[in-house]
Amino acid sequence: MAITRAQLDAAAEALALALKFDRPADAVLHDFFRARRALGAGDREFVAESVYGVLRRKRSLESLAPDATPRRLVLIYLIKINNLSIRELSSLLTAEERAWAAEAKSVDPESPSLAVRAELPDWIAERLARALPEAEILAAAAAPTPHSPVGIRIRGRPAIQRHPLFESGALEVQDEGSQLLGYLVAPRRGDLVVDFCAGAGGKSLMLGALMHSRGRIYAFDVSAARLARLKPRLARSGLSNLYAQPIRNESDPRVKRLAGKIDRVLVDAPCSGLGTLRRNPDLKWRQSPGSVAELTKKQGSILRAAARLVKPGGRLVYATCSLLAEENEEIVAAFLGEQPQFRQLDCSEILRNARIDLDTGMFFRLFPHLHGTDGFFAAALERT
Repeated sequence: MAITRAQLDAAAEALALALKFDRPADAVLHDFFRARRALGAGDREFVAESVYGVLRRKRSLESLAPDATPRRLVLIYLIKINNLSIRELSSLLTAEERAWAAEAKSVDPESPSLAVRAELPDWIAERLARALPEAEILAAAAAPTPHSPVGIRIRGRPAIQRHPLFESGALEVQDEGSQLLGYLVAPRRGDLVVDFCAGAGGKSLMLGALMHSRGRIYAFDVSAARLARLKPRLARSGLSNLYAQPIRNESDPRVKRLAGKIDRVLVDAPCSGLGTLRRNPDLKWRQSPGSVAELTKKQGSILRAAARLVKPGGRLVYATCSLLAEENEEIVAAFLGEQPQFRQLDCSEILRNARIDLDTGMFFRLFPHLHGTDGFFAAALERT
């Protein structure tokens, strides 16, 4: 792989912006490339792969080269992870950098910590070690997904958005875990359903498909911009029972008027997103114990507001793409402690009734290293 000086400089510059961790890495790269239209496709590919490569391996790279600059992080990534020789990069390096690279390449840390091996900040590794005592937390052509009855998994990186089946609405891009959440909600054809934190509407579309476009689904979100991304997806899908409505907050009048009327409510709560690290490696550096504590307050508030919509005999599904107990089991336990009119359902039993053989116990839990999906959590609750 012949790397140019311009590519290396661009990768270092883009990484420096991403390492601020003030917004998602994909947004950083989008703006970076938009401001540098002279970069060719090959240049952009190198920059993106280098930035994401460093973000994924940042912890172990920094153990080899403490206090490294963004440029040196790119260099050590190319040398240690991409297996480029210092000789191949020699023309791009100063004499000082060649000496530094040789020294960094020779470093072989003894007994690296779990956090370093798992490429995580210490605080995340410590909490996941408590949640997964028997696991190492290491994320260890088309084919059917192993658990979702409606999913296919495609190898490589095809331009799926330009595929005729995508353009016709015959398929959507969605993680298998998100599909399985739809089977936990288990909407019936004539139900009234609320997707309380709908975002761009992927799970709403799944629910609409399970209902065969009958009944009614309200897709609520406080972000009109996120909901706007549902509009073209909804048009492709052909669903006629899905209604997207932006709300000001969980106490919006449009929410209150549905109190006690809804058969199924899905709360895909805003969370740390730590179950999506395989796709968003920068997230682990943009979260902190403090940000998680703020999220748990919001999660409890949203869950309580959503619960008011559920009619007797109705179902409430609380879900996150986090692996942390304080965003998951602890939120549910606190809710049940103050809401005796709700009882917990067995998620594995619900899935068995849908002919899905996946036993994760009373709670629904998916892990990247075990299930090949994003990390997911869900609890199914029934209003008695």
